[in-house]
Amino acid sequence: MKILQVIPSLSPYLGGPTRVALQLSKSLQVIGADVEILTTDDGTNQRLEVPLNQPIRFKGLKTTFLPRTVQAKEFLYTHALSKWHRNHLKQFHLIHTHYLFSHLPTWTARAARHSNIPYLMRPLGQLTPWALSQSAQRKKLYRYLIENRNLEQAAMIHCTSPGEVSDIKALNIQTPKLLLPLGVELPSLNRPIAKRQLLQKYKLDNQPILLFLSRLHPKKRVEFLLDVVQHLNKQALKINLLVAGSGEPSYEQHLQEYTNVLGISDRVTFTGFIDGAEKNTILQGSDLFLLPSYSENFGIAVAEALAAATPVVITPNVQIAPWIAEYNAGWIIPTDITQWIKTISETLQHPEILLQRGQSSRKLASTVFSWPVIAKELLDVYTNIHQTHTKKLINL
Repeated sequence: MKILQVIPSLSPYLGGPTRVALQLSKSLQVIGADVEILTTDDGTNQRLEVPLNQPIRFKGLKTTFLPRTVQAKEFLYTHALSKWHRNHLKQFHLIHTHYLFSHLPTWTARAARHSNIPYLMRPLGQLTPWALSQSAQRKKLYRYLIENRNLEQAAMIHCTSPGEVSDIKALNIQTPKLLLPLGVELPSLNRPIAKRQLLQKYKLDNQPILLFLSRLHPKKRVEFLLDVVQHLNKQALKINLLVAGSGEPSYEQHLQEYTNVLGISDRVTFTGFIDGAEKNTILQGSDLFLLPSYSENFGIAVAEALAAATPVVITPNVQIAPWIAEYNAGWIIPTDITQWIKTISETLQHPEILLQRGQSSRKLASTVFSWPVIAKELLDVYTNIHQTHTKKLINL
């Protein structure tokens, strides 16, 4: 059984979606699945320097990069896709698309329908009320013309949280839903050393470290965190906020300017994009991970903080929240600034609570968000879909 994973971009600057697509494919490959990736050379603000229109080994995975022809936000049109479909699509027994409202996954799902190839769709949070309210008319038309039929005729819709299942049911989409979370790698823990390294690298005073680590985008509500820091500062509770990530240059500049206006430049450090060992250090060296996002279908950065034994403070809109609550691995607080200030202030004054919830965080990550377990379950799903489809073809 040959499996094709389809995602618009593998740019490292996109953070979670890229890491998930690669790690999911690697985990499937480890247990014997024949997996390939189809994507574009989109590198967010530039293009990835990779060979095009041919399969190559990328991060240990067989991957084909098609040239991005037009970049219209996430749509990422590629003129080469139709030719690739004609020459290669029927080689695959099953297709798993990642993301909606984008040329590569949308038109590949459509081509799979026309070629009678079973496919799964992972919406990546694009069917939440908040996401659908952005460019609402364009998305409504897009769904009417093509995406609804893709969703309705998919073998399954891959949801990564109970909240995502509810969002899709609310749209009256009857397609079977697969509830399967995403995974994270478990790093070796040495939090005291990581803390010292952070203090030294960023020249911080020895005060608690709060961390925001994600793509810099208005929906993540970094401004809200900056307001929280200003209020904590007025209460004479000194903390360090690390803002790790990158985004549109104009938005990055806006955040820098807002920090200056609030008068907290000495308490806030913008690290820029980080990855690898540096990201592991910043996750383990921080006391709390914060994400007050308007909407997250899962929140892979939250799961990575849990794996680093760092408790989290998130909004209910981050749909990993039910697991956080079940394992008591952090705090789920509505975006009310008074409640956030109170929770953070009281928590930082009780290190024993931070330690207990950090231990719960690690247990949650190792129990629920284990890539080997997730890959095994997903491969079983793939196999069942393929076998059912094959029997239908035989009975025609």
